Amino acid sequence: MKIDATELAKHNNRKSCWVFIHGEIWDVTDFLDQHPGGASLILKLAGKDASDEYDLFHNPELVKETLGPDARKGTIDVTTIPIMDKKSEPREEAKRSPPLSSMISVNDFEGVAEKTMTPTAWSYVSSGADDEISMRENADAYRKVFLRGRVLRKVGKVDCSTNILGYPSALPIYTSPVGLAKLVHPSGECAIATAAGKEGCIQVVNTVSSMPIEDIMNARISKDQPVFWQLYADKDLEKSKAFIKRVEKAGVAAIWLTVDSPVVGNRERDERSKSVADKIEEVVETTQSVGIAKANTGFINADLDWDIIDWLRKATKLPIVIKGIQTVEDAVAAFDHKVDGIVLSNHGGRSQDTAQPPLLTLLEIDRYAPHILHKHMQVFVDGGIRRGTDIIKALALGATAVGIGRPVLFSMSGGYGEHGIRRTIQILRNELQTNMAFIGASNVREIERNMINTRKLERMIVGSVKL
Repeated sequence: MKIDATELAKHNNRKSCWVFIHGEIWDVTDFLDQHPGGASLILKLAGKDASDEYDLFHNPELVKETLGPDARKGTIDVTTIPIMDKKSEPREEAKRSPPLSSMISVNDFEGVAEKTMTPTAWSYVSSGADDEISMRENADAYRKVFLRGRVLRKVGKVDCSTNILGYPSALPIYTSPVGLAKLVHPSGECAIATAAGKEGCIQVVNTVSSMPIEDIMNARISKDQPVFWQLYADKDLEKSKAFIKRVEKAGVAAIWLTVDSPVVGNRERDERSKSVADKIEEVVETTQSVGIAKANTGFINADLDWDIIDWLRKATKLPIVIKGIQTVEDAVAAFDHKVDGIVLSNHGGRSQDTAQPPLLTLLEIDRYAPHILHKHMQVFVDGGIRRGTDIIKALALGATAVGIGRPVLFSMSGGYGEHGIRRTIQILRNELQTNMAFIGASNVREIERNMINTRKLERMIVGSVKL
């Protein structure tokens, strides 16, 4: 049944709320109070076209899975829709961005991102929790470690390749599980898949990706390209189990369970941003505006404990990585549970502010539990990586590889997409190769603990631990 825009516009309140998404009209009245981000996010679009806002946060088929067929009212009569101004296309946006050749450091992309992202996207991507101390300290920790270069070593050829969970990688770098990548480029996580494949790196895909896992897998450059999947456990674990089966069928090679965010951090800049809930008082009398993070993560299970690893092993035979380890004690606990890997991370400083930097946690492990390094469990570091020297410092302390998150989103903004991501990875590769030569390492296996001076960072290490 075709419905004209005038009829649609009548259903613009809590008692009767309709929206249309890509031509199809849906009755979302009963779903308002179930929406993870609250009713206000939907009511702002009541009686209107919600396609653009929907696409920023959700993959196409989710609306049918969530609402069911009975909620579908019909299709919009396109001839009755008022003509709207056309939004800027990525190519037009790219014309306003500097040429990629002028981007000579990873940090260059952040300046472009701030100028070209929408205020909402910029606040979501760039923000940290509270006063953003942890976000800044993640990067500053690397500045407290100095390199001790060794000379007269054969470094005419430098090999940066490594092995991550049994899969070859051209670099000790993977793309971290960033969510909602369509906020910054219409190709979203598919652009990351293509770029990672062309640069020989591994992508970790987020549960709240804005593209379906099947589309992301199809965007790979070959069927042999490994992709890992990050899991936020749902309050209903049966939903998580079903999703695991779905991503297994799609071909992902490992499951990375995030454990450092049982609740969403207080990201003030994100909360203050002009999201779709702003000025909602025009639609509903009382409401609470929420930022993008809280609007998309209300399903996360906060009642997990270490038993979740046994549950995961029953749900999948894929390698299991625990993402979000912040202390040596928990690193040892994960080791004892015989997981395949851990990620030292404070969620990029986006969860609990003043949580210690991941590099400091790695230093804790180096001091108090070095026996868990280079055993059955690989150790990854995520947060604050901006230079090739940062990668060397993490590897020297025992890490297998490092993750880059915000730099990926920054580099695909401004219309750059896949090409910006590739440029970022290439910059890091060049810096890594150059600095490996300076310290006297011709391959990553030759990067040793005695090639770094950590005395300045050691002043911050916890005095004692009980293992």
